[in-house]
Amino acid sequence: MIRLLIVGLFAYATYRFAKKVIDEVPDGFEPLPLQDDDERRSLRRQSAAMGAEPRR
Repeated sequence: MIRLLIVGLFAYATYRFAKKVIDEVPDGFEPLPLQDDDERRSLRRQSAAMGAEPRR
C-alpha cells in the first residue's frame, strides 16, 4: 500500500514538473526547423559519396 502511495506521489510530481516546463516554453518556439529539399538532397549525396546507403 505504501509503495502504491509513493509511486502515485512520484507520478504526480513528474506531471506537475512537466506541466510547468511546458508552460514556460514561449509560443513562438519552433522545436525542429524544417529542412529544405536541397539540404536533404545534399545530405543524401554526401552519404552516398561516403559509401553509406540510406535506410528506408
